[in-house]
Amino acid sequence: AAGIPVKERVKVSQNWRHGRCRRETVLKWKCNLMPWMELDGEYLYLSQAENIQAYRLCPEGTGLQRHPQAVFSGHQEDVCRFVLVNSHIVSGGGDGNIVLHKIHGSYSVKFSAHEQEVNCVDFQGGLIVSGSRDRTAKVWSLSVGRVGQCLHTVQTEDRVWSIAISPLLSSFVTGTACCGHTSPLRIWDLESGQLLTCLGTDFHRGAGVLDVFYETPSLLLSCGYDTYIRYWDIRTSTRKCVQEWEEPHDSALYCIRSDKNHMIASGSSYYGVVRLWDKRQTRCLQSFHLSSPTSSPVYCLRFSTTHLYAALASALHVLDFTA
Repeated sequence: AAGIPVKERVKVSQNWRHGRCRRETVLKWKCNLMPWMELDGEYLYLSQAENIQAYRLCPEGTGLQRHPQAVFSGHQEDVCRFVLVNSHIVSGGGDGNIVLHKIHGSYSVKFSAHEQEVNCVDFQGGLIVSGSRDRTAKVWSLSVGRVGQCLHTVQTEDRVWSIAISPLLSSFVTGTACCGHTSPLRIWDLESGQLLTCLGTDFHRGAGVLDVFYETPSLLLSCGYDTYIRYWDIRTSTRKCVQEWEEPHDSALYCIRSDKNHMIASGSSYYGVVRLWDKRQTRCLQSFHLSSPTSSPVYCLRFSTTHLYAALASALHVLDFTA
C-alpha cells in the first residue's frame, strides 16, 4: 500500500468491506484445469497444465497482459502446486517430480520425488518439503552438492493435500486426507522428521485439509473438506483452535489466504464462490459468485491491497477494488 494516498486507501478499504469492485475475466483456457498461482509485485504466476506462466500485471491496475512474459516447463504431467520464494519457483507435479527454476535465468533442476503425484510443496531456507498421494511427506536438501537429496521421509498414513514450512524454519505442517489417520493436521520437526504435535481432536473421517497458511510461527490458518476455516494458536492450545468460521453453504473450502491482519479470503468448491471474512466477526463480510451457470471450485486465490485474483477450472478472474 506504499505510495497510495491516504484518501485512496480509505476508499479502497471501504470497497473491500462493502464488496464494491470491478470484476473481469482476464484469461480463459479451453479444457478444465486445476490451476495454482502466486503473486509477486509485478507478475502473476499461473500453472496451466504442465507449465507455469508469468503474466505481467498492468500498472494502471486493469488486470494483466494476455501474453505470458515467461514460461517455466519441465513436468510431464500437470503441475499440482508450486511456490515462489526468493526468485525461485519450486513445483510438484502429477508425474511425481519436483522442478526448481530460477526465475531470472535458464537454471533448472528436476528430480524424481514421489511414486505418485506431488500434491503440495513448500520451500524455505534451502529446504523443500513435499507431500504426495503416496502417503508420505519428504524433506529435500538444496544445498550445494546435495541438491535433490532426500533428508527425511515421513509416513503420514494418508494422502497429503497441503504442506507449509513454519516461518522459524524449525518445523512444517501437513494437511492430510483424514481417512487413514485420525488427525489431518500434524506438525513435524524439520531437522529430525519426528512428529511434534497433532492439531485438534475429533475430526470426522474425510475432513481433509486442503490448504494451510502460516501468518506467524505460532498462528496458522487451515481449511478443507469439512467446510470450516480454523485459526490455530500453537502457543495457547494444540487441541482447540482459537477461532473458527463455517462456510455458510456447506461447501468444501479449497484455498485460503489472509493479509496477516484482520482479513481472510476463502475459495469454495461450488460456483466459484470467494468469501471475505473479518476475524473480528463470526459471519462472512462479502461473497462473490464467479462461475455460474457452470460450477467450478476456486482452486487458488491471491490478493494484493487493491486486487483479488481467483483461479477457477477454466478461467482467471480479477476483482478490482480501486473502482
